[in-house]
Amino acid sequence: MKPYSPKYYKSFKCKADKCTHSCCVGWEIDIDEDTLSLYRALDGGYGEEVKSSISYEDMPHFKLLSDERCPHLDEKGLCRIILSLGEDHLCHICREHPRFYNYAGDRTEAGLGMACEEACRIILSSDDYGVEGGSAPLPETVRIREGIYSLISDTSLPYAARLETVYSRYGVWPSVISDVRWKNLLSSLEYMDPSHKDAFSCYSSAVVPMPEYEDVLRRALAYFIYRHCTEAFTAEEYRACLGFCLFCERLFASLLYAEKPEADEDIIRIARTLSEEIEYSEDNTDTVKSIFYS
Repeated sequence: MKPYSPKYYKSFKCKADKCTHSCCVGWEIDIDEDTLSLYRALDGGYGEEVKSSISYEDMPHFKLLSDERCPHLDEKGLCRIILSLGEDHLCHICREHPRFYNYAGDRTEAGLGMACEEACRIILSSDDYGVEGGSAPLPETVRIREGIYSLISDTSLPYAARLETVYSRYGVWPSVISDVRWKNLLSSLEYMDPSHKDAFSCYSSAVVPMPEYEDVLRRALAYFIYRHCTEAFTAEEYRACLGFCLFCERLFASLLYAEKPEADEDIIRIARTLSEEIEYSEDNTDTVKSIFYS
């Protein structure tokens, strides 16, 4: 069955060597069983290089170089596996990133993750975050999401008032704990880049962003809700997931207020960094969500 997806989903295309923040640097690249079988069958030349680059500790993965680059990323920023063997020899995670899939009942939803530079650009520049793909009855989590989208898109109200409406209607406030406690929690998280711990210390649940940032904040919030609330099984879990999304919006607003970026590239960098450090870490995500369980 064809998955549902936001309208902007189909516009994504990897920037490859044009990307300034390659997903082939800094991430452990796990190899799924089917692709591992392909690699094991390779023989001679580059095939031997591929096989020798694999670590079998825990889940099979490529052994990153000393600078944390994938061993198959060439000096131009292109993938040597694609160039030498073809895209059908990419492991699952490399074929799919930054795509993700959520499941609500019989419904499958596809999306783009904001930790990718190009996906982040698309997400933050598009109001087409409404989902398309069919007319079947909406699962409860999707119905709630559509209601929240309607609230945050109501331009008859100031942006801050829209957020307050969401807080009160769904009983979830980022101010459930003080900003001091949020800063302590942020300081306790694990970071890929330790310098981000200091950057995130600017957090404020009450920050009022400049008007020019309101649209990107709304689009980011819509993305967070799409990614993190769809698969909630209970009302309590949905509340925690929504709380996490609202917290991420407040952290993004705080970072924008602190840095006051003017260039789109800097706004994208800030959003991508937040995504990479918080929502792409299962441990960090769970830590933030735990605050919203009653």
